[in-house]
Amino acid sequence: MTTYMTPSADTIGTRTSAIKLHGPEAFEGMHKAGKLAAEILDALVPFVQPGVTTGQIDDIVRQMTLDGGAVPATLGYRGYAHSCCVSLNNVICHGIPGDKVIRDGDILNIDVTPLLDGWHGDTSRMYLAGDVPIKARRLVEVTYECLMLGIEQAKPGNYLGDIGHAIQTHAEKHRYGVVRDFCGHGLGRVFHDAPEVVHVGRPGTGPELRPGMIFTIEPMINGGKPGVRMLDDGWTAVTRDRTLSAQFEHSIGITESGCDIFTLSPAGLNQPPYGKDA
Repeated sequence: MTTYMTPSADTIGTRTSAIKLHGPEAFEGMHKAGKLAAEILDALVPFVQPGVTTGQIDDIVRQMTLDGGAVPATLGYRGYAHSCCVSLNNVICHGIPGDKVIRDGDILNIDVTPLLDGWHGDTSRMYLAGDVPIKARRLVEVTYECLMLGIEQAKPGNYLGDIGHAIQTHAEKHRYGVVRDFCGHGLGRVFHDAPEVVHVGRPGTGPELRPGMIFTIEPMINGGKPGVRMLDDGWTAVTRDRTLSAQFEHSIGITESGCDIFTLSPAGLNQPPYGKDA
């Protein structure tokens, strides 16, 4: 049975099993945090190119987050020592920035979460480095379509299963695999909160969507099967069959008539190509 709650000053920053129904103050805070997160991803466009290391990307994200009056929520989270995640090619998620050099033809996901005035702006976007093969570009394109089809189902009276079903149907129509091991999540003053937002499902199942809910939708779509393998670092998840993987993520809030997307790009750079890699 799904439980909902209106958070109080004592509970708004505490992870619970109940789904929080937030008020206007939370939506205002999430819009500000989400805008900063999207601006950071916009600013990364000219830096994502062959020859740049993932560690250099992380340095830029950290500085931009601090300059924006926020702190990177991932820095120190459960021992994670970086300001973002950079996941290349067959890395599904949680790629650790470091000395890895971006090469011509790579696709990569950059996931940022600035914590601004207590609110988490969680979003990720795919980037194309240099001359990317058509097959990889198509995976990225379909993954973005999956995200937006899921968001279309995010309205009061629908269910989380409607979101998952829309994503799964579109991905599998193109013979791609939808990752089950990782999912979206509730968000706000808590980084990872209820509910879990699984990217597969049946219509009319799961928790009902109600105004005030805030969560992420972040489908991870593999070019082959959905299987996942964890690397020894305890963070990096890769495709078991070594095929490419892509992901996009928005943070949204359910309204009386639909949903607000907090992390839309102010510059309109929501999906590649971003001009330089067109």
